[in-house]
Amino acid sequence: MTALIDNRDRALAAFYGLALGDALGMPTQSLSREQIKQRFDRITTLTAADTDQPIAPNMPAGSITDDTEQAVLVAELLVAGAGLIQPSDLAQSLIDWEAVMQAKGSQDLLGPSTKRAIEMILAGHSPEEAGRFGTTNGAAMRITPVGIAADVRDEQQFVESVMQACQVTHNTTLGISSAAAVAAVVSAGINGVNLGEALDVGARIALRAERHGHWIAGARISARIVWAKSLCAGVSNERLPGLIYDVIGTSVASQESVIAAFALAHQVASGQLLPFDALCMAASLGGDTDTIAAILGAMLGASSGMSVWPVELIEQIRIVSALELSPLVEHLLSLRTV
Repeated sequence: MTALIDNRDRALAAFYGLALGDALGMPTQSLSREQIKQRFDRITTLTAADTDQPIAPNMPAGSITDDTEQAVLVAELLVAGAGLIQPSDLAQSLIDWEAVMQAKGSQDLLGPSTKRAIEMILAGHSPEEAGRFGTTNGAAMRITPVGIAADVRDEQQFVESVMQACQVTHNTTLGISSAAAVAAVVSAGINGVNLGEALDVGARIALRAERHGHWIAGARISARIVWAKSLCAGVSNERLPGLIYDVIGTSVASQESVIAAFALAHQVASGQLLPFDALCMAASLGGDTDTIAAILGAMLGASSGMSVWPVELIEQIRIVSALELSPLVEHLLSLRTV
């Protein structure tokens, strides 16, 4: 019974950690590091977006973005498909999601890789072909439900589950391996593995996942995870954000934003940062802050449990964004088998 409670708590913390990171990064997304310093100094709590925020103008503090919304979409498809996602269903769900966003007047629309894939599907291409150019972080940002529903100890089946969730938009070596890395950390954390070991599992599964999808020239995800850990080891908290921003990068490219999240997670694993402080640092980096913080929150939550997230901030997100994840997490865990 205790193990079951722990699993549920870790799974909830992964999904709510994703939402918390997303909401913390919402007002800073697509801003430069200097712009964030001028406007906010740094993010320390949930903050409203300015009127000229390029993607989320005037959104209230505690608002989630596409990172959480698309993760919920993937979770619902997993539950409806008893653990399987049909690429065509995911494509249609993403098309419908963007239509709703456009009707609301939102600027928070599909990312570049996903947008291109959907356009190819609408033009008659197969889902497998549509995802052949997807190299950005869109698959990694919404992969957390797969990490909750699938057990990484069955590595072959786990990578296949990741591929199902990636194929339609990110059917490339970079897209699949970056999503697999994030999902593997979440899955290992839910199994009770400590954060440092879970991050190592993520690097190993990324290496295995690189065998799948259309080959894309670019630095390999597994190698960059290992490199980023070494790069940031021993770096002070004062110097760390600048190092990540300048050297690792914080763009939508998987080789940058996903690796930035791993770099911060390694600092938490080493005891240099507390989980919530790491999320605030991610939200203050500049670039694709909401996605970096969302991915980081999912990985940290899975290994730490709900106790590391401020109760009042989780409640604020639940109210502002009408986000109740407990039933969905219960259904995802019911799909999980060793």
